[in-house]
Amino acid sequence: MTKIVCMNIHQLSVNYIQEQDRILVRINTSAGEELRLWFTRRLTLNLWPMLTKIVADQVLAQEAVKDPGLAPVIANDAQTRKMVAEFKKEENLQNADFKTPYKEPAALPLGADPLLVTEVNVTPLPTGQLQLSFAEKLPGAQNPRGFQMALESQMTHGLVHLLEKALNTSLWREVHGVAASAQTPQVPEEPPAGDKPKYLN
Repeated sequence: MTKIVCMNIHQLSVNYIQEQDRILVRINTSAGEELRLWFTRRLTLNLWPMLTKIVADQVLAQEAVKDPGLAPVIANDAQTRKMVAEFKKEENLQNADFKTPYKEPAALPLGADPLLVTEVNVTPLPTGQLQLSFAEKLPGAQNPRGFQMALESQMTHGLVHLLEKALNTSLWREVHGVAASAQTPQVPEEPPAGDKPKYLN
């Protein structure tokens, strides 16, 4: 499995492709390499609530460490959790660069055909990064493709923001009876240490 570390991630592009009825995710590294992913409707709709919850959980855990006095309030008050998570989300998005045009790649280490994601692993790291593993495991395929990367907080929020925009364009959530305007999910108790949320398509 190709492993891409967080410092190499330069740009992200997330777009709904109507002709394919899929979301195309393009990840550009500082070395000029690009990794391409297809997200299907089913995978995305199942991944989305898990991803937004994990990101919110991670933000709240970081804020509790920064301000120990805030920790009991975060633990016991759902409204405070929601407000803090939303504030940090907006803060990260304000500092993100969505204006610089996406740079075309010099190399495609996984090939020109996007990896059809069938398995996603999402793991919050103690460093505050979010580790994402993508795999393409198709019946009869002799050489499964996949890679792993870790994103800093700002890049994570950027990915979630771009994915939400693509979801809104796709109208997938309306078809499934889910409101188009996603809200920051309420944060329940943290999962046991070592848990690695996972989704299989």
